[in-house]
Amino acid sequence: MRPSSYLLAPLLVALTSCSVGPDFERPAAPDDTAYDSSPLPTATAASKDNAVTVQSFAAGKDIPSQWWTLYHSKPLNDLMAKALAANPDLKAAQASLRAASENLAAGESVLFPSVTGDIGTSRQKTSGAGNGGNFPGALYTLHNASVGASYVLDIFGAARRSVEELEAQKDYQDFQVKAAYLSLTSNVVTTAIQEASLRAQIDAAEKIIAAETRQLDLTQQQFKQGSVARSALLTQQNALAQSKATLPPLEKQLALIRHQLSILCGETPSHEPGAKFLLSSLELPGELPVSLPSKLVEQRPDVRAAEANLHAASAAIGVAEANRFPQIALTANIGDEANNLGRMFFPGSGIWSAGFDITQKLFDAGQLEHQQGAAEAQFDVAAAQYRKTVLTAFQDVADALRALQSDAEALDFNRTAEKTASENLKLTQERFNAGAVSAIDLFVAEVTELQARTNRIKAEAQRYADTAALFQALGGGWWNAVPDEAPQAASAPVPDHNNKDSDSEQPATTIQAWRHE
Repeated sequence: MRPSSYLLAPLLVALTSCSVGPDFERPAAPDDTAYDSSPLPTATAASKDNAVTVQSFAAGKDIPSQWWTLYHSKPLNDLMAKALAANPDLKAAQASLRAASENLAAGESVLFPSVTGDIGTSRQKTSGAGNGGNFPGALYTLHNASVGASYVLDIFGAARRSVEELEAQKDYQDFQVKAAYLSLTSNVVTTAIQEASLRAQIDAAEKIIAAETRQLDLTQQQFKQGSVARSALLTQQNALAQSKATLPPLEKQLALIRHQLSILCGETPSHEPGAKFLLSSLELPGELPVSLPSKLVEQRPDVRAAEANLHAASAAIGVAEANRFPQIALTANIGDEANNLGRMFFPGSGIWSAGFDITQKLFDAGQLEHQQGAAEAQFDVAAAQYRKTVLTAFQDVADALRALQSDAEALDFNRTAEKTASENLKLTQERFNAGAVSAIDLFVAEVTELQARTNRIKAEAQRYADTAALFQALGGGWWNAVPDEAPQAASAPVPDHNNKDSDSEQPATTIQAWRHE
């Protein structure tokens, strides 16, 4: 090797080890220490008669991966297992992840030389005109076999940035799987709670209808005896008709909810789940783990997906910038060529070539420059979207915590209202039968009792639903899932809730420094 070659080799190694464009740095988590302007309470408000379950908030406690089991409902657990095994949205997300993994594996090939083999035979005829007409044309057969290799020197990092972009896209799809998993589990729980609420409302309506039917029978007897006016009979008939009118909308909503459960489980509406959910069969989780705000960006799949999208946009800037520099390709070819197969691979039939090629656009009317500008603008878009996703994540948790505190108070008030309305209805019925009040008074008491009971049922169901909303807002505990219960793929880093030196504790950059100059 010539002395100059010894100097050239380290230079080429140095050149191929650099990459233009920004090196991605993870945005820092917001430094908030609370989700709300008010301190996190230790528990929801207790009712005076202890009839309303108190839920305590365990700040900093981790979330179980199968958080829905805290409702202690076997039918819900069985339904969840079926949904996780057959839901089309989850399967589509998993397939998209596989596609992204294959694209990454295919894209990594740009880091290696390309080697091709070629074997061919051609029949050719030449004309004497090609050599001035001094020689006659010739007819011959040419056989050749060769192996060629080419390698594009990644001096400016275009190939490595493109692989980096594909890796980020794979991470994005990985967290999309986790987001689909979280969305599915939350939807199954809240839909089951909606069914339980509707069944309770239907049961309440049917009971009031039965009571009003008995009351109407009594009123008809009193009317025949002449002890009440016809207006009282008409009023009671109207009350019964209005109560019956509340049933069809509730039954319609229940049917739609059952259809939705079938779809979540990957079935058509004709295959309804076997289980029927009741509020009495669900247990309200008493202790609610509340992750620290600094951990939220690690736990939320949508935030991590937005981060991966931001990373991909950062790598795209590097690809666009590297495309503005010269592209250097090394090529080599070796083989044999003969006009007779018997002469192939004999001495004298060998051929070879080696060389390099440097390509640089000298004029493109600013195309490459503007493509880089577009990539930088797209990074700004991804940064803004990431910021919005983080803000939404914090809002979701704050909303859920505030809702749970209000839910306990609302349920307490509604239970008191239902108890009062029920006692008033009983008293009014007795007084009506004694002729002390009018049918209108009884009608008002019946409507008031039904509404109070319905409001209590809705308030109770809302506590169950908002509890599920809190688990969803905090990320659902996917990082604690074991391999056979986790959503497909777990290549992304898992939040470390014990290691103080984890990436989440020492972010490389701040939100204000997202834009790379």
